[in-house]
Amino acid sequence: MAITAAQVKELRETTGAGMMDCKKALTETDGDMAKAIDLLREKGLAAAAKKAGRIAAEGVVASYIHGGGRIGVLVEVNCETDFVAKTDDFQALAKDIAMQIAATNPAYLKREDVPATVIEHEKAVLLEQAKTEAEEDVKAGRKPKPAAVLEKMVNGRIEKYYKENCLLEQVFIKDGDKTVTDIINENIAKIGENINVRRFVRYGLGEGLEKRNDDFAAEVMAFAGK
Repeated sequence: MAITAAQVKELRETTGAGMMDCKKALTETDGDMAKAIDLLREKGLAAAAKKAGRIAAEGVVASYIHGGGRIGVLVEVNCETDFVAKTDDFQALAKDIAMQIAATNPAYLKREDVPATVIEHEKAVLLEQAKTEAEEDVKAGRKPKPAAVLEKMVNGRIEKYYKENCLLEQVFIKDGDKTVTDIINENIAKIGENINVRRFVRYGLGEGLEKRNDDFAAEVMAFAGK
């Protein structure tokens, strides 16, 4: 059945969970509000939302080095108490997030961090791509897509951009059915404290440097030896 905005709003107000989580829960339960509430509670999302406003000023700066020192990551993950920061569960979560950053190289922490100019540029490029596809449809004798459909396609691709480039929206590398936010929320429910990823940095060996052309160097050496 189709899930309405009013249903999503009601579930959000009842549980405090995110809108996308609420919509997903309602979809999975065919719009049954009671079952959707139970589903969110089972996943810990409602509990996580209620803790979201609590101050998290403790935590760790976790590190991860990969590829024999070719990639390095530092990430600050916060919780509410020093006691929790020292637990194995919290340390493991921080390490997993550092590994995620090393593997996926996100450009931003969350979608709100993406500059408006970047999104406008992406929309312009994607709209041109959509128009090109529409022109190809006409050339092939197919009915071109209406403007509303093209706009929907562009918006869908923007959502994909967020999911690929924003750490909290990325698919978790250890579980393709969950996002990084899902994993954090599960740990909030398990640990019982608010948890935030505050900032991160990823280094790749030689990034930004002009690298030597080994083939050219070999040619020079061969020439010098003649």
